[in-house]
Amino acid sequence: MPEQLITLGLIVIKLGLIFMVLLTLAAYLVLAERKILARMQLRYGPNRVGPFGLLQPLSDLIKLLTKEDFLPASADKWLFLVAPGLSAVTALLTFAAIPFGPPLKIFGRTLPLVVCDLNIGVLYFLGLSSLAVYGIALGGWASNSKYALLGGIRGLSQLISYELAMGLAVVPVVMMARSFSLTDIVMAQADIPYILKNPPAFLIFLISIVAESKRIPFDLPEAENELVAGFHTEYSGMRFGLFFVGEYINLVILGSMLTVLFLGGWHGPWLPGVVWFSIKVLAICFFFIWVRGSLPRLRYDQLMHFGWKVLLPLALLNVIVTGAALLWIG
Repeated sequence: MPEQLITLGLIVIKLGLIFMVLLTLAAYLVLAERKILARMQLRYGPNRVGPFGLLQPLSDLIKLLTKEDFLPASADKWLFLVAPGLSAVTALLTFAAIPFGPPLKIFGRTLPLVVCDLNIGVLYFLGLSSLAVYGIALGGWASNSKYALLGGIRGLSQLISYELAMGLAVVPVVMMARSFSLTDIVMAQADIPYILKNPPAFLIFLISIVAESKRIPFDLPEAENELVAGFHTEYSGMRFGLFFVGEYINLVILGSMLTVLFLGGWHGPWLPGVVWFSIKVLAICFFFIWVRGSLPRLRYDQLMHFGWKVLLPLALLNVIVTGAALLWIG
């Protein structure tokens, strides 16, 4: 019984730490994005609240908490209230299966740096990424607004379309590692990361997660010049903030999955594993911000054409070629 209580306590502690780190990282990613984009556009960005503007996320949180929580008269009340939470919760739950460092030895006990080391971690990630669609779809539909509904429909079709290519890009990784466990996949990259073994799968997965994050050049569900603000047009206060937080947590989650599946996870020379994992994830987040500041938005027909007629066939072809190569190698 004491052993079970200790195990449960360690899980609760890890959950609490991950929750705090993810929320803090999401808040400061917003600040980092605003500052990086400002420098790219030859301006300053937020620099008034606190030294170097470092208290800007706290200021934004206070502003969101004190704004009126508006509920449209014709909205579907309960779905409207629940939808923002779905986006944030599904993003947080995904991180439970991601290993962010090698197991630690503490007081003679092995402590895995993952909340729950699932033997089907890849399927868990794909399943929760599918559930994230509901927050967007329900938020757009429950608002009873034409702009929000159009944004919700766009988001639904976009996420479903690019989910297929993303899932197929993971198949070669599972074939090479011979496991669905994310920890096993990282361990299989101890010598050579899969980005070098299978570059096409990496590129397909990278493009797919940019689309899954609904960011430029794939930000069609929120296209301001067409849909006001897209699926969250009618939201205000902290409910809008939950959509926003969910987007940036999802950015960290997708960066973590790219690191685990293709960049060797925590493996790296000299520095501790957790530090290497953090560096890789933050580098991917910087790449997302850089893309946002560099590329224009696609048209909706270009988005769907690229997903179905280019990315999906390439992903299928890559699965076949990888399978044939593994059979030939033996």
